[in-house]
Amino acid sequence: MELRQLPIPSFFEPKKVKDIWRVPYQERAKEAEEWKERHSIPPAYKDDFRICLFLIDLQNTFCIPDFELFVAGRSGRGAVDDCINICEFIYTNLSHITEIVITMDTHQTVQIFHSIFFKDPEGRHPEPYTIITRDDVIGGRWKIAEECIYALGIEKDYGDRFLLHYIERLKEMGKYQLTIWPYHGMLGGIGHALVPSLEEAIFFHSLCRYSQPLFRMKGNFPLTEFYSALRAEVTDDHEGKNIAEEDQSLFEHLLSFDAIIIAGEAKSHCVAWTVEDLLEKLRDRDPSLTRKIYLLEDCASPVVIPEVVDYTDQADSAFKRFESMGAHIVKAKDPLNKWLITQSSP
Repeated sequence: MELRQLPIPSFFEPKKVKDIWRVPYQERAKEAEEWKERHSIPPAYKDDFRICLFLIDLQNTFCIPDFELFVAGRSGRGAVDDCINICEFIYTNLSHITEIVITMDTHQTVQIFHSIFFKDPEGRHPEPYTIITRDDVIGGRWKIAEECIYALGIEKDYGDRFLLHYIERLKEMGKYQLTIWPYHGMLGGIGHALVPSLEEAIFFHSLCRYSQPLFRMKGNFPLTEFYSALRAEVTDDHEGKNIAEEDQSLFEHLLSFDAIIIAGEAKSHCVAWTVEDLLEKLRDRDPSLTRKIYLLEDCASPVVIPEVVDYTDQADSAFKRFESMGAHIVKAKDPLNKWLITQSSP
């Protein structure tokens, strides 16, 4: 299969990736008509080898400097440079990306990882990046705020027992400890929206290839974290009842492609847990399927907050583990011909 690279449209400005602005839809639509004719870009349904670009949480809240949880990486420009690379990857490989799937981290105020959810004996809420431990809960250092008990419509006894169960389950499964995050990805807010430059690239791809992007919201279950796009950190309560469904339909949809190319934020959290779950589910189905996975290592950065946390080593270790499980670690700046295996899927 010929894998030709296209030029990057003149309207794309890397320096604007860090900014908020309105995508001129009608203008881009006219340019897309001309672009697909000039470069003989076929509609996506004609693809014999189907490629999915799977983008994780590329929202303003994570990718725009000075927003709530900007993923800076150690360079300080992490998510900005990642988004530049992703946009350029979309434009240069427009003819070969069959569909773009996008996850959107989606939150409301009263959730288990937000400050409002907890109070100490003096009625104070924890600061962002506070770790809520088992000892904290047993010793009374932190408890669920009574107001949140009422807001969620649960009983106090249920909430107290569930919280202890939740923290213990995280430890049993080797997950990150319960962390209080700054309010971010708030449903309906500007932080929840896609980075404009990326929105523009996805829109242009959709126009040129007659390919509808698939958006998936995640993270809006109040009693559990949802780093992975496929399932919550904890899916059951202390009574064994389900509190969050796995997204099996998303997994089956991804499985329908011959190659799944993954990028997004943050490498240490939502990307890492999504890839972990995806690879495990693929191995359960058929170990050979893991060869479908390609991780764009120059399109994802870890959470780094100077003098607070640095998850770079954990992220790098996770990617090495994914490679040992069958995934390919590749670079967006390299031509697809250099690394994409285009044989038909088994």
